[in-house]
Amino acid sequence: MSFLRMQDVALSDQRVLIREDLNVPIKDGTITSDTRLEAAWPTIAAAAAAGARVMVTSHLGRPKEGVFDASASLAPVAAWLSAKAGREVRLVRDWLGGVEVAPGEIVLLENVRFNVGEEKDDPALSQAMAALCDVFVMDAFGTAHRAQASTHGVIRYAKIACAGPLLAAELDALGRALETPARPLLAIVAGSKVSTKLELLGNLVERVDQLIVGGGIANTFIAAAGHAVGKSLHEPDLLDQARAIVAKAAARGASIPLPLDVVAAKAFAADASHRVCAIDAVAGDELILDIGPATAAHYARLIASAGTVVWNGPVGVFEMDAFGAGTQALAQAIAASDAFSIAGGGDTLAAIEKYGVSEKISYISTGGGAFLEFLEGKELPAVAALSARA
Repeated sequence: MSFLRMQDVALSDQRVLIREDLNVPIKDGTITSDTRLEAAWPTIAAAAAAGARVMVTSHLGRPKEGVFDASASLAPVAAWLSAKAGREVRLVRDWLGGVEVAPGEIVLLENVRFNVGEEKDDPALSQAMAALCDVFVMDAFGTAHRAQASTHGVIRYAKIACAGPLLAAELDALGRALETPARPLLAIVAGSKVSTKLELLGNLVERVDQLIVGGGIANTFIAAAGHAVGKSLHEPDLLDQARAIVAKAAARGASIPLPLDVVAAKAFAADASHRVCAIDAVAGDELILDIGPATAAHYARLIASAGTVVWNGPVGVFEMDAFGAGTQALAQAIAASDAFSIAGGGDTLAAIEKYGVSEKISYISTGGGAFLEFLEGKELPAVAALSARA
């Protein structure tokens, strides 16, 4: 991937518009998690320190276009940025006609989704955004998979368009994991349904050396191999697709190792009675809710010998401690591994936080949908637009 990077652009006294992903959870006017703000701040601070006239914008929630909605206002974000900067960061509500910004100043432009045409990538809106700046910085990986005016159209029309440090770091990490990986490349893909990740599995199986599946996805693969899965969540109508993915892996010398043992319970509840049993010993009235200790040890050995690990999804119902041992074992194995590791997806981030391994993961993606689409092999519109301008 070739694209211009912000650090290679002279920013002093330039009007710089930065598109960030500041879509943070807010309850009663208070930000409940500032992870995305902390991730975006170094880019914003660097532009201001370079003497740029900094304008920052983002979406927040899904307000109706063309209508101001106080509940979707970036006002709490402006307050956070002001506290972080140690000086006022103005929130500008009507900004398409132009904004006066002093060198080194930071202003926040109100929710981009208040503008009619944002979600449909309207050319006129894109051009109006481009006219605001001398340099446009796309730094919102979390929205890079959406072709919208502030994430795609403006890139085409801005005088200079470049990738911010946060976006560039995401793309560099993903490129290292999938395009030039140290081998063996091992991927962990877990989730409730094969149907939601068919494209992902189909793309990864062409690239990886080992593919570990977990959750309801694993149950479908277990059933496809001829084992009973009791009342476990699985998709009987996708058994042939699962077998095809296994065959595709085998044809190129890769493997999809199935669990050796599982944790089975009579009910989906934190206090449900449960047992460890062999993969071929699940009773008709049982649910598979985690991998067993022998499987966890086997997977940990594969992780220890991997050169690159891509992790998307917990392998059990880790929110319930009784069924979290498998995910914990894998998290700790990845943390202990010398492999380059990249992890992403909402539940994955929650598991990383729960088991305290964030410092030991090489790169943690906050991209969500964009992370998954990259893994699926799709070209992200924002990245394609930046590459076209390089």
